[in-house]
Amino acid sequence: MNINKKTDPSLELKASDWELDFYSRPIIEANGKKRWELIICSTKSYKTKDIFFWNKKCPANEVNSIWLTKALKEALTEAKKEGWAKPSIVRFWRSSMKSIIKKSLEAVNIEFLVSRRTYELLDRIEFLEKEIYPKEKGYVKGVLAPSFTSSMENEPNPLPEAVRGDALTISEIAVGELKKAQNWPIEFGDIFPIQQSLNDKELVPGLRLFSKKRSLALSAWFSCLEPIKLTINKNQLILEASEDDKWLVTDLPEKDAKTLSIKFLENKKNSFGYQFISIQSTPYIEKFAGFWMLRDIELIS
Repeated sequence: MNINKKTDPSLELKASDWELDFYSRPIIEANGKKRWELIICSTKSYKTKDIFFWNKKCPANEVNSIWLTKALKEALTEAKKEGWAKPSIVRFWRSSMKSIIKKSLEAVNIEFLVSRRTYELLDRIEFLEKEIYPKEKGYVKGVLAPSFTSSMENEPNPLPEAVRGDALTISEIAVGELKKAQNWPIEFGDIFPIQQSLNDKELVPGLRLFSKKRSLALSAWFSCLEPIKLTINKNQLILEASEDDKWLVTDLPEKDAKTLSIKFLENKKNSFGYQFISIQSTPYIEKFAGFWMLRDIELIS
């Protein structure tokens, strides 16, 4: 009996974006050169329970687009063997490597986004830096590969007036509710599975925006931002996004800023740094024009 691949879901390739880092690691090789390594993983999503992970060491004298293009082709071949489709988009955030990575991705016909919305990749790198690299010969304690936070000193720009909406509130959502996010009616946004081991009663802080007439327009604008995380700087609520963008959401009373800052820190410890942004026409409608899950996550220094 012939099986038609178009009608047999079991034979469909798994689809996901990729997250990529190509940089030096805290290892000095036997030849006295820093280790360079390509790390790739798929983006966590509800579409598949699996994560594709692939890495390859690069000789220090071959850190160029020729080597990277060849390595990307190897990764694509391995991914296909494991049942993965070619990614539509690859995200990376090393601005110093932008030219090499861009050229290599163009060579294999994959679109890219310079974005720090690479939560799965950062988890993988943190695991390597904490659990794997320190056990290897040549390990150097310190920062050979600085995290993206080292260049995030630019001043925030005010959110454009057109996308501020009619009102905003700082709110919280229970982890138990976020675990059901896959089934929510959402027009724009990006959600992903959160840690099932978290206590359902833990509260996740976030930002709610309301616009009676322009909620969809606001959501479309936010969808182009690549939102990363919400932070508090003195009395300012700031949204970090994309490669190194900062947006001033609102000024807060000093007391509110202090309370929210404490909540953010507690959540970072207790709930993997999860946050959210929601956009609705009114607080009473059970439908989201936009909803994004965020994470406050940094590489170890």
